[in-house]
Amino acid sequence: MQHSALFEVNAMPESAVKPVSDAGDTKLQAPEPRSRRLIVAGITAALTLAVLMLRLYRLGELPAGIQVSEALNGIDALRVLNGEHAVFFPSEFSGHEGLVVYLIALSITLLGQTDLALRLPTALASAATVFVVFWLGRLLYGRDEKGLETPWRGIFIGGVGAGLMAVSIGQTVLGRTVFRANHLLLLLSLCLALLWWGWRERSWKTVALAGVCAGLVQYTYIPARFTPLLFVAFGLSFLIAHRPDRRIHAKTETPWVLTFGGVAFLVAAPILFFFLFNPEHFFLRSDSLSIFSAEINQGNALGALFDNVIGHLAAFGFNGDVSWRHNFNALPMLNPWEAAFFWLGSGIALWQWKRPSGRLLLLWLAFLLLPAVIARDYAPNTLRMLGATPPVYLLAASGVWEAFQFASKRFFPAKFREGALALSAVLTATILIQGVATFRNYFDIWAYEPGVQFAYEVPWSNFARTLEDQHSSEEEIYLIPNTLQHPSLDYIYRGAASVFYFPRETTDLPYLAHTIESALSERIDRTRAKVVQLNNVHVGWIGNDTGRVSVLLQKYAKYEKTENFTDFQVHSFTNISLDEPWSFYDQLHPMTVHYDGGISLLGFAIGQGRDDFLADQPVIVEKGLPVWMALNWEVTPDVAVDYSISLRMYNREGEAVFQQDETLWNPLHQPTGIWDPDEKIDTLVQFTPPVDIRPDSYELRLVVYNVETLVPTVEIGVWEPEVTLADISLQDPQ
Repeated sequence: MQHSALFEVNAMPESAVKPVSDAGDTKLQAPEPRSRRLIVAGITAALTLAVLMLRLYRLGELPAGIQVSEALNGIDALRVLNGEHAVFFPSEFSGHEGLVVYLIALSITLLGQTDLALRLPTALASAATVFVVFWLGRLLYGRDEKGLETPWRGIFIGGVGAGLMAVSIGQTVLGRTVFRANHLLLLLSLCLALLWWGWRERSWKTVALAGVCAGLVQYTYIPARFTPLLFVAFGLSFLIAHRPDRRIHAKTETPWVLTFGGVAFLVAAPILFFFLFNPEHFFLRSDSLSIFSAEINQGNALGALFDNVIGHLAAFGFNGDVSWRHNFNALPMLNPWEAAFFWLGSGIALWQWKRPSGRLLLLWLAFLLLPAVIARDYAPNTLRMLGATPPVYLLAASGVWEAFQFASKRFFPAKFREGALALSAVLTATILIQGVATFRNYFDIWAYEPGVQFAYEVPWSNFARTLEDQHSSEEEIYLIPNTLQHPSLDYIYRGAASVFYFPRETTDLPYLAHTIESALSERIDRTRAKVVQLNNVHVGWIGNDTGRVSVLLQKYAKYEKTENFTDFQVHSFTNISLDEPWSFYDQLHPMTVHYDGGISLLGFAIGQGRDDFLADQPVIVEKGLPVWMALNWEVTPDVAVDYSISLRMYNREGEAVFQQDETLWNPLHQPTGIWDPDEKIDTLVQFTPPVDIRPDSYELRLVVYNVETLVPTVEIGVWEPEVTLADISLQDPQ
């Protein structure tokens, strides 16, 4: 009977195996005892319940928002369904491998363009990994170093490792999000399980299937590029760690190596050749994050590496990932008791280096932690180290087993069975309690934390879903002031209305006017424009862009209404006119005011709706309607102060009846302290005179003051902080 020296199993009793072919490719083992089968079935049922409740329950609802990285995968999946195919999908700053995209495309085909379809492939991968870890634990520890069967040890370590992984709050957060790393986790675990089993049983088909998984790993996530190093290192480790009485026959093992490696290469060849001919995509993300870059490590690469190593090892019981996208409340990956047994299990595996099972787990842990520790970021980053999580939990479970073995031999050698049952009961109860705590922490706390709402950009998703529910018509166009096209809206919204975004460079007033006019001209059939104002979204949002667009539309369209929603507002306009060139103001009234703080006011324009007013005439303003004002500024090179303005209305008696303060921002939403001194800056202010003051004449004055100290800066030569801009003639609504 042939067995692989690599896995040291040639002491298995002949009675336990019955060859069914001369080639020895497949062997049937004697049926397991009924009690063992029942326990395996019970563990499998418990794991099923855990993943159903923690990975799949309410998956279409929580997380509530769709973050950018998730939505980009969905957009690429829609491209695939439209006939665009690739092994790697580049983006402006990075890109992602194609496996997750094609799986999402399949999910959309079955479930429609929904949140559930977007998240289901990665959630299923996370759930399936739990069962693979259970199987892998049984394979790695189901026989001892002499090849004798130790099924209870395998069941114990596999079950505890898989159970801890299933109820982990960190794994729950990561597993329910569209992180392609979940496919790396599944395929690598499955690859190593199949490789171990196939090599031990001398099954060509199983080893080839392991090669398929190894090839598919390259289509998952950047850390997958380190997996060939893991395979090579594990193979070479047998040359160092083999026992004197076990000889490795290179001639015998080489065909198996070639089978595994050859199949893996063939499966991975398309993406490998893509990177060969497009090396910029292979290195783009790596170069921008590597701590070996002088711009990142500031000349101390070894120090940065050491800090990252310590920071990521601290995840095992000491510090946690601070990102709400990856974790809950910055908790360590392992709680104190898990961490204690993890370090014990790791120490024993290192001490017993010649045991292939522990050696594999240590090498797996080291090589899949490497992508995280050589990347610049906060540490630990549990997303980047996700591929290393199976060995973490299996080493922790092996630590529990080794501690129990030591205690049973020393304290109750005659009652091993009773001790094992008691330990199993305690661990079962502990894992159950942790599972309940994870369920409550995730569904009652995590999902509603402000940090999660921020990280998952919930306002954007709510806006997209509301738009989807509005049943908009083809005659409408949504104008969204934002720096970038937001993919969550593009994935969720499937309505008939057109959507137009304003990129960052269009936010200065003249160019923005031209951009809006061009957008509407290209969609001449759109008779209704709706300006979207998001209340608290953070991605690329530029201060008062919504005000800028609304002001301009009030000049060239009829304001209809404003609809208020939880996270945003929609301002509707009809009767859009394109008969004359659009501009925010017809004439900028010169008014040179030099302030002693290094800032100068060079002119202004003021109006209401379609009308601009001349500076030498009273500005006729209707109560209850917004007034717009454009102010033109210039700063001196030595200005390092951020300024705000205060607009004030005074009655005939000199009493202030209205005041509105605004920080001065340039079109890139930068304060005055970092303005370019060679550039004249337009700022736009919109204010609405109170409806409770009587119709009369008022004086509009301007004060410029320091944002931090609140001290006004004064006009040079006049030495007064207030400058009169215009006379306001306030009238009742017509």
